[in-house]
Amino acid sequence: MNQPVSPEHKHDHDHGEKGHGHEPHAHSCCGSHAAPAKVQLTAKASDQARLSRFRIEAMDCPTEQTLIQDKLGKLAGVEQLEFNLINRVLGVRHTLGDTAEIERAIDSLGMKAEPLAAEDDGSAAAPQAAKTRWWPLALAGVAAIAAELAHFSGKAPEWLVAALALAAILGCGLGTYKKGWIALKNRNLNINALMSIAVTGAVLIGQWPEAAMVMVLFTVAELIEARSLDRARNAIGGLMQLAPDMATVQQADGQWREVDVREVAIGALVRVRPGERIGLDGEVVSGQSSVDQAPITGESLPVEKTVGDKLFAGTINQAGALEFRVGAAAGQSTLARIIKAVEQAQGARAPTQRFVDQFSRIYTPVVFAVALAVAVIPPLFMAGAWFDWIYRALVLLVVACPCALVISTPVTIVSGLAAAARKGILIKGGVYLEGGRKLDYLALDKTGTITHGKPVQTDSQVLDRLFEDRAQALAASLAARSDHPVSGAIALFAKDQGLVLNEVTEFAALAGRGVRGDIDGQTYHLGNHRLVEELGLCSPQLEAQLDVLERQGKTVVLLLDRNGPLALFAVADTVKDSSRQAIAELHELGIKTVMLTGDNPHTAQAIAAQVGIDRAEGNLLPADKLATIESLYAQQHRVGMVGDGINDAPALARAEIGFAMAAAGTDTAIETADVALMDDDLRKIPAFVRLSRQCGAILTQNIVLALGIKAIFLAITFAGMATMWMAVFADMGVSLLVVFNGLRLLRK
Repeated sequence: MNQPVSPEHKHDHDHGEKGHGHEPHAHSCCGSHAAPAKVQLTAKASDQARLSRFRIEAMDCPTEQTLIQDKLGKLAGVEQLEFNLINRVLGVRHTLGDTAEIERAIDSLGMKAEPLAAEDDGSAAAPQAAKTRWWPLALAGVAAIAAELAHFSGKAPEWLVAALALAAILGCGLGTYKKGWIALKNRNLNINALMSIAVTGAVLIGQWPEAAMVMVLFTVAELIEARSLDRARNAIGGLMQLAPDMATVQQADGQWREVDVREVAIGALVRVRPGERIGLDGEVVSGQSSVDQAPITGESLPVEKTVGDKLFAGTINQAGALEFRVGAAAGQSTLARIIKAVEQAQGARAPTQRFVDQFSRIYTPVVFAVALAVAVIPPLFMAGAWFDWIYRALVLLVVACPCALVISTPVTIVSGLAAAARKGILIKGGVYLEGGRKLDYLALDKTGTITHGKPVQTDSQVLDRLFEDRAQALAASLAARSDHPVSGAIALFAKDQGLVLNEVTEFAALAGRGVRGDIDGQTYHLGNHRLVEELGLCSPQLEAQLDVLERQGKTVVLLLDRNGPLALFAVADTVKDSSRQAIAELHELGIKTVMLTGDNPHTAQAIAAQVGIDRAEGNLLPADKLATIESLYAQQHRVGMVGDGINDAPALARAEIGFAMAAAGTDTAIETADVALMDDDLRKIPAFVRLSRQCGAILTQNIVLALGIKAIFLAITFAGMATMWMAVFADMGVSLLVVFNGLRLLRK
């Protein structure tokens, strides 16, 4: 599995942020920049520091995060802040005696901090969005329209127009004004502050109808945008609803009773009926059924489950009743770890997102300074009309807000992460989601990745016709006494054929060569090429037969008696049906492939030829696999590595993106892989690349839209052709456009 790696071991990744909490969610009230999800406020953490968590219902976008960060950053004893905007939870690492001072500081920002219990990380339940009362906004809209009509009629008194406009502003804009005032007090120029200044300025210069319409349009657009962005949040929050709240558990007296899944202990016996969702991870102890694992692994077809098989929380039992032994607490199930990993994935910000954050951090203060200059310089030095240039400056403030630019990347990244999770692809950060489109080479382990990782008997050939009907049973009788994987494959084949095995006496294992035993008083050997030569029973004809099979990547064993070979059996690790299609799809995407394996070169070449891999290298140790990745980097390739074993760890860590196969139920893979494929279907790799490319295209589209439309309206504003309500449409229109564009990734 992919192991944690220091920043210098990866190319172009900001690993200083890897796994650091949660990236701020976008929202219509986005501020001048989105701060990191985990903020270190002191140079060195104190050993006495403790972590307190608070639920803050009003904290759902970068605006609130920035305000809280600035406020708490000034408190002595506060060392680190951890923001989880998905669940609206703030973690504060501090050395204060109690949390009263922290709560008062947050209250001063117009937000309420609800302390959480020490063991509660806030992820148990997704917060419900507060219901919006629409009637005040509707009345404000009617008042704003009435003010516009009264103004254009030219017959209504000015005081009536002003009264209608003021009613509209107060009816829907008090929340904006309150947030804007708090932001200004904390020297933060967010959209609420800019909009408050613009509307107030319009009122002061007598533009009552326009001020009212601007505030109404802004409020409507903000509500629509908030609902749209909730889709991205709910895409992740919806994962939490996959597992049921209750489970049918056997009690000490043998009775079955429904129990809250959070109270079910590890080792408890749980029953699940046909059609029910499975509430916890566990292992089947009774029953047989097919289970729909699509919510966890993305598999399209149900998987047959019987005694000894693993079950995952959130999957759906279809055919028969099952009883299973609980293997993990509700909070530690595979589903719970997936949800936590997706939430934390937002902490590893994509390169585009880092660029946008840095750009907007400079952009907003510059725009504010330009607007101030537009309002003052022409009237003072160019004989311009004060009214005209102040109005243009107010329009400039509205149209130049970076809201669309700031939200364009987070909503796209969150949508992409959630869409991937639905497909059984767990991406550990936006940096990997965006980086997937740049891969041009993919290195793959063989065993368990391209092949099933389990040897099976593929060929058999009787060499002595007298043993036509007995050779397989004799070989399996000897093989069943051995624990070697090759012997196991021969024994399993006989079992599947329903063959009756013979009793073996005088059994002996011959290290590195095979086994020997007596059956019905006759001594038989089952062994490899080396054993045949040691017994002096080899021949040129047999050598030719063995060479043909070995060049196909198969391991050959022979059944012999004292007179010579009786039959030969070929065993191979078979290729997965999905591997051929996956490699073909990768080639269609322009990605070259190389297989890295510890098997012999003959086997490596044979398997590579079967699935269409460009290049294969055999007899590789873990260090050799790492060296191959290094050599590909030296040739200026962007390399991904796919593996499922600890021997792949160095190569996985060095690769641009490390993919862990069949990660469902595996703690290490989910926690340390860059991308974890929840089942063993290699076709998820090209699906990931396609998603990454689609995500990259949408990110580019959003940035071009946000900046392009702004540039056009800025030119119109300087030309004196733009109005404030047009500016609101331009700003909020492009914001909604980039949000809806980003949400396209959630479409099935």
